[in-house]
Amino acid sequence: MELSSLKAVVSGGASGLGHAVARRIVADGGRVAILDVNEAQGREAAEKLGAAARFFRTDVSNDADVIASVDGAAEAFGGINLAVSCAGILGAGRVLGREGPMAGEYFAKVIMVNLVGTFQLAKAAAARMQHNEPNEAGERGLIVNTASVAAFEGQVGQAAYSASKAGVAGMALPLAREFARLGIRVNTIAPGIFLTPMMESMPEHIQASLAAQVPFPSRLGRPEEFADLVACICTNTMLNAETIRLDGAIRMQPK
Repeated sequence: MELSSLKAVVSGGASGLGHAVARRIVADGGRVAILDVNEAQGREAAEKLGAAARFFRTDVSNDADVIASVDGAAEAFGGINLAVSCAGILGAGRVLGREGPMAGEYFAKVIMVNLVGTFQLAKAAAARMQHNEPNEAGERGLIVNTASVAAFEGQVGQAAYSASKAGVAGMALPLAREFARLGIRVNTIAPGIFLTPMMESMPEHIQASLAAQVPFPSRLGRPEEFADLVACICTNTMLNAETIRLDGAIRMQPK
């Protein structure tokens, strides 16, 4: 898929990994709709990117919200051919904590935002993409979801988060198989420790300690590197149903 022809929707696009993807799309000549629950931050992000960007206030855990935003983006751009899910919450907490067992509602919230929200964007995007004219490779669209290395090496306190991200990774193959007849690819990126706004809020010694755990390069990942991988997936049609670790070879310890 040509980067200059992208008509994209990016959830969580107001900050962090999602915003890096949005910036990259615009820099390569594409158009992007930023979907985010933070209205002030989302509008500011879209305004800075200029006429090629739009903002749609979106709660990804709300199916109607997602459908309305995807439809709005498709109408604004004359269709969409890329959907990138970056919206998510950390959801840290022990199952048996000092204040008692984890509330089921808390676990369910993490699943709703991270897993169900990812599914809902993929579903809404594919419903629109199926009507696109295929390109020379027969491709009508691409969906890129965001999992985490925690899907495979969840640490103590990450039961909810790891479960949600493992679900995201698990969706790639069945969705890719179902959408193959439509010419829609589905891939997943599983990032390691990246310098996102959440990470930047941590003390420098904590950041340094985490960076030291990465074998090579021994540093935190840059959001731009995540965006680079999204661009690579766009241009390589043979990449389908894959979950790609972007982690500097880190394997997380129990805690």
